Amino acid sequence: MRLSQRYAAVMIPDDLHAQFDAMRAAAAAEDSRKPGLITIQTVEWIERFYAEDAKPKTIADGIRIRDIKVSISAHATTAVFMRGEAGERGEPYRDLQPRA
Repeated sequence: MRLSQRYAAVMIPDDLHAQFDAMRAAAAAEDSRKPGLITIQTVEWIERFYAEDAKPKTIADGIRIRDIKVSISAHATTAVFMRGEAGERGEPYRDLQPRA
């Protein structure tokens, strides 16, 4: 079973928020199926996601969107991973926050 949602087309912030909400609804009380990590390709971050309210509160928190950890890399594929798939890369996990 494939847990993550990868996008062949360009992801926009609305797609990301829709994916979060769908994952939360499907997960119910099963923590391993809740949103756990976002990977974003560097160019997509600059062009589409930087405007999101994702500034780090502390260095330890890193960049987060709706309190889900974001990993930005030139080699990344833009994707949303469930906690069970993200493992340590998404820690510390936090509850998905409402969209601002």
